[in-house]
Amino acid sequence: MSLFSLLFLNSFVSAMLIVDVVLVSAQCQSDQSQLLLQLESSFSYNQNSSGKQVPVKWNQSTDCCSWDGVHCDGDGDGHVIRLDLNSRSISSSIDNSSSLFRLQHLQWLNLAYNKFKTAFPSAFDKLENLSYLNLSNAGFKGQIPIEISRLTRLVTLDLSVSLYLGRPLKLEKPNLEMLVQNLTRLRFLYLDGINISATGNEWCKALLPLTELQELSMSNCYLSGPIHSSLSNLRSLSVVRLDNNNLSASVPQFFTDFENLTSLRLSATGLNGRLPEQIFQVSTLQILDLSTNKLLEGSFPNFPLKASLRTLALSGTNFGGQVPESIGNLEQLTRIELASCNFSGAIPKTMKKLTQLVYLDFSF
Repeated sequence: MSLFSLLFLNSFVSAMLIVDVVLVSAQCQSDQSQLLLQLESSFSYNQNSSGKQVPVKWNQSTDCCSWDGVHCDGDGDGHVIRLDLNSRSISSSIDNSSSLFRLQHLQWLNLAYNKFKTAFPSAFDKLENLSYLNLSNAGFKGQIPIEISRLTRLVTLDLSVSLYLGRPLKLEKPNLEMLVQNLTRLRFLYLDGINISATGNEWCKALLPLTELQELSMSNCYLSGPIHSSLSNLRSLSVVRLDNNNLSASVPQFFTDFENLTSLRLSATGLNGRLPEQIFQVSTLQILDLSTNKLLEGSFPNFPLKASLRTLALSGTNFGGQVPESIGNLEQLTRIELASCNFSGAIPKTMKKLTQLVYLDFSF
């Protein structure tokens, strides 16, 4: 056999081995497919919903690893590790006896934007391998169960509720501290719309174990202030969203020390006092929304060259003074809102440099 033929044969054998590995990794375990089919059979749908309205239809004659929304591991074991059923208009009940909670290899679960007609199930702790859990606007109601706190591998947790789409959820017993105290791997936490009802001293200190947290979103959570200094320990924060809470406080100086801060949203929170000018000069900051805080005072500094700001919303605040020529340095700006403030003087000609703007409200 020639050297060329030998090399070709080796390459062919290697390719066949790779194909075989792929085929093996796609083989779904029979118990996994049966659990999924049981889950599918329990679903009913809201025909009047404006969601995807794509009913879950799984063909039992095919490999479950190829089913819509289903993903299996890649090592040939055929375990379902990812299930994405978001926005399917599912309106049936889901309780602790559901076959969902026997898919114990799941690492990623998305049930967002459905209409499950039930209290919040407590059996999620059976899915102990979860690193991603999204139940936002899933339709669950009532108290968030303590069992969620046992999912210690979670990196992302989204339980948020829209005021328009969701049902009321609350964190009372357990409270926020009890929910997150063991979730030390969390990097992304979204609790918008949940009734937490905690003071600044309480909710800020409750978050202290989350030393790796990068995104924190707790708008419309009935939080009060002031923002406690303990929050400054979460130095990895890049996104902070606390809109529509009653903080009734000044903006802490320590936000300027967050080296990765990209988004700070504190609109309609009762902010007062004078905003530290250094906030505008945080080099990584892309979104700053302090709108609808009529007692919040401040003025613009000289903006640095090549600033990252893309959204600047100060409408309905007590900001004043002149808009500096250096606003032209905000070349990435797409949205600026300065209505109902106390700015004076002419609009700088350097505004023409802001070629990325898509929304402008300068009605002062």
